Amino acid sequence: MENMDKRVQEELKNFDKEKKAEILENFENFKQYLGGKVELGEKMGLSEERMAHLAAKVADYLAKKEEPRNREEHLLQELWKVGKKDEQHMLAHMLVRMVKQDSK
Repeated sequence: MENMDKRVQEELKNFDKEKKAEILENFENFKQYLGGKVELGEKMGLSEERMAHLAAKVADYLAKKEEPRNREEHLLQELWKVGKKDEQHMLAHMLVRMVKQDSK
């Protein structure tokens, strides 16, 4: 689990700026990107709980380091900032479920 957390942190630090801009350009791109990562996680046998944990790491990074580029990202950032840890974790679960539902 800790090894996966470190990999996520490294990937976030080394993310290509152009690719990041493309993903965050609009909410649909973000959902597609996250959906691809969730699909990969499922293929690796990760539970929804584990994927939500990793999604929370990404959301925390985005809330602290990135400016929202659209209304949806702004809303997510505001919800993230006012949420307590357990609420943030629930929001991460909802994001995972949302992109899983979109991919069906």
